[in-house]
Amino acid sequence: MSAVHDMKAAPELAPDRDWWRGAVIYQVYPRSYQDSNGDGVGDLKGIIQRLPYIASLGVDAVWISPFFKSPMKDFGYDVSDYRDVDPLFGTLADFDALVEEAHRLGLRIIIDEVISHTADIHPWFRESRSSRDNPKADWYVWADARPDGTPPNNWLSIFGGSAWQWDTRRQQYYLHNFLAEQPDLNFHNREVQDALLDVTRFWLERGVDGFRLDTINFYFHSQGLEDNPALPPEERNDQTAPSVNPYNYQDHIFDKSRPENLAFLERFRALLDEYPAAAAVGEVGDSQRGLEVVAAYTAGDRRVQMCYAFDFLAPEKIGASKVRSVLETFGRVAIDGWSCWAFSNHDVVRPATRWAADEPDRLAYLKVISALLMSLRGSVCLYQGEELGLTEAELSYEDLQDPYGIRFWPEFKGRDGCRTPMVWDDGKANGGFSSVRPWLPVATEHLPLSVSRQQGNPDSLLEHYRRFLAFRREHPALVKGDIEFLGVDGDAIAFARTEGNERIICAFNLGSRPATIDIGGGKGVQPLAGSSGEVRDGKIAFQSYGTWFGRLD
Repeated sequence: MSAVHDMKAAPELAPDRDWWRGAVIYQVYPRSYQDSNGDGVGDLKGIIQRLPYIASLGVDAVWISPFFKSPMKDFGYDVSDYRDVDPLFGTLADFDALVEEAHRLGLRIIIDEVISHTADIHPWFRESRSSRDNPKADWYVWADARPDGTPPNNWLSIFGGSAWQWDTRRQQYYLHNFLAEQPDLNFHNREVQDALLDVTRFWLERGVDGFRLDTINFYFHSQGLEDNPALPPEERNDQTAPSVNPYNYQDHIFDKSRPENLAFLERFRALLDEYPAAAAVGEVGDSQRGLEVVAAYTAGDRRVQMCYAFDFLAPEKIGASKVRSVLETFGRVAIDGWSCWAFSNHDVVRPATRWAADEPDRLAYLKVISALLMSLRGSVCLYQGEELGLTEAELSYEDLQDPYGIRFWPEFKGRDGCRTPMVWDDGKANGGFSSVRPWLPVATEHLPLSVSRQQGNPDSLLEHYRRFLAFRREHPALVKGDIEFLGVDGDAIAFARTEGNERIICAFNLGSRPATIDIGGGKGVQPLAGSSGEVRDGKIAFQSYGTWFGRLD
């Protein structure tokens, strides 16, 4: 453990406006990272305690999920005060200390900005619902009932049922794309935009380096409130919502991904550009046109710097042909855009279960797909515990906290299984996360995967991540270079990354059987350290789950 705790301060961060391009961002879900005060819930001081570990991984930035004041109906994604820390997580002084320590260690801080909706106890909503003519009456999306008393249209909530909730005070419906306790803000109102930009400035002044913009494509709705058309069954997919959710039955062209959003994103970017090196990554939840939305939101240098869609977060197993299709499609529709790729986050089943459960060698498979992720053109998000290979925890119904899982149990078990506490030391109570019973139980099967077990073991997944992140940093082509696919053959895929005079060939066998792939000639290609394949007659021959990297001299 000494290698982590003895780390010296990194040089002061230079104001590099382009730092985000190719950055590796480590997501921390604060409730489950480290409990510092013995209440069973992780907090900001706990994150500070673990920042040396994060820095030791070799990542560039830390994305912290919401820690603002909240009634916690959706565990922080329902904000009641945008300018303060919920006492459960600490204080503003704790946050300032976190930013200072992160910067000392060479880490940038990205915070989760949840501005498409608020909590229903937010003062803005309390005023808005009080009458139809108060100063904030138009700050949320209100609509009259149809003549028969039903909601104004057929829009659905991601959490199930109608996206409209009747309010007895105003005798109107209000829009909520998520829980009924999460009313949607009305971005067509300029005052709402101004207020949210003021919130953004508040955190920039406190030293944050960027924002993860939750549900970025949900900001605007069609003011005509038209019904969404039905999707034919063959066009439905479960990228944005689980298959048991009727949300997937509609083509959501009127309730999200509206063209009006582009002008607001330009206002947002103009604010970011007032600061030395602030950046943003947006979450795009759109099952039908996600890559196109990412392309539009990141085009040029006047909107957000990067976004991610759900192409690799969906249940469908990653495969060589899909990787090529997604990357080439994005390259075609987003000539000057930038994506941030992720296999895991706080909303989806962990890939160690989602994809690796049936693999003969789970560890080898997780190593090869992680190397693939960190070799793609784009920035990268890693979710806490991904570097340990944590599986989706199996929880009983009695242990569930997530309203999404409670609503759709047992066909969909919600998001608690990927949110259980981080396991630091299998020799300590609750894996070293807390001295008391945690808010979600520590999965017994996670204890053998703890940091204490893996650290220093060269064959472990944790050390694989550290080695690969160091390798990636040594090669600018892997960070910011262009990508050119050389071929796909079954489970094998090969592409070239090029930046300046550096051209690196990257090849992967995602399968459990030996494979070969043609890289278009092998002359002049020098294998790099860590390659597990062999070049023969212009083809790379792999064993199972092989990776191969070579520099073209």
